[in-house]
Amino acid sequence: MASPISLDARRISRARNADLLVFGVNGFGLASWMSRVPDVKDFLSLTPGQLAVLLLSVSVGSLVGLPMAGRVTRRIGAANTVRLGMVLALPGLVLAAVAVEAHTSMYAVMPGLFLFGLGNGTWDVAQNLEGTIIERATRRAIMPWFHAAFSGGTVLAALIGAGMTALKVSLVWHVGVMAVLGAVAVWWGTAQFLPAFEEDAGAAAADRPARSAWTEPRTLLIGVMVLAAAFTEGTANDWLAVAFVDGHHLDNALGVVALAVFLTFMTAGRLLGTHLLDRHGRVPVLRILFGAAIVGCVLVVFGPPWLAFVGTAIWGLGASLGFPVGMSAAADDPVRAPLRLSVVSTIGYGAFLAGPPLLGLLGDHFGILHALLVVGAISVLAILIVPVAKPPQAAAAEPPTPAG
Repeated sequence: MASPISLDARRISRARNADLLVFGVNGFGLASWMSRVPDVKDFLSLTPGQLAVLLLSVSVGSLVGLPMAGRVTRRIGAANTVRLGMVLALPGLVLAAVAVEAHTSMYAVMPGLFLFGLGNGTWDVAQNLEGTIIERATRRAIMPWFHAAFSGGTVLAALIGAGMTALKVSLVWHVGVMAVLGAVAVWWGTAQFLPAFEEDAGAAAADRPARSAWTEPRTLLIGVMVLAAAFTEGTANDWLAVAFVDGHHLDNALGVVALAVFLTFMTAGRLLGTHLLDRHGRVPVLRILFGAAIVGCVLVVFGPPWLAFVGTAIWGLGASLGFPVGMSAAADDPVRAPLRLSVVSTIGYGAFLAGPPLLGLLGDHFGILHALLVVGAISVLAILIVPVAKPPQAAAAEPPTPAG
């Protein structure tokens, strides 16, 4: 295969835009379903606990798909793996929507959601791999742009979902149209992807045994850093609005505003962070941002409401780059990139599975606002292990120093 770096700029630009689209569709599909969850709860007459079990089937599917995705991608390439994930995920959502509108039990809905999670996890690893290939080709740290596209897709889908709910549009029609349009967009986008490996990397892959990436200390530590970043982001997504309502005694609308502030500043950090990464490198930028997440968390918990909103913005910036930079760090060696991305993604997404129940349990004992301090604690851990994100060549070229 041709080296991505040897391709012309137009080809690389086309692949970049295509992967931005693929990330955006991925976020759009997820948020399209989540925006209709209140309707699902009403249709099936679920208690909060039953709804949590239903939604857990998505997480279980993802955690099954993520570990397998690396070897699948290594074998069939990023484009085909994204298509495979799409073929599982989007029909899975349609099946779930049909089961909901048939007013069956929640157990009839779970297989469709499991398929969605399985396909989504596979899709996620492959689109991140393609992002790292494009990043190497451009010689710029643009991975945060792809994750910003995902965030943009979720915001757009949430707004459309709110409109669909207000207009009482059928869940099957809503999800079905989204699935068809999303499939067309993804099929076109993956046709523009760059080759999966460079020539020299492909030759090396044939000679190098495919040992398990789960045995590599650096890969595992990157996974822990990504888990901390995912927890910092996911906790805000799940609990920030509730914390403003219950902890600061604001109305529901202002709680949603707080979440919107967080998402806006996180997306802005991803769009603007590329320049900082190119100029200063991964380690100092991530240290500052995880530190910002700590400061923002403290302001949210202990500040008066107006200062808590400022803290939310700082928290959003702090949460912006840890996950995408972790993906880049896992893919520093293009030969091992598929396997390592699979491991890092599996560890990182564990935060989305374990985070909400953990915060809920702590919230029962200390209040959900004070439970958010766990974000500060896990960000301290992230700061300590951030040096693992340094590219191996750079790490080898520098003399060892205390604290990396």
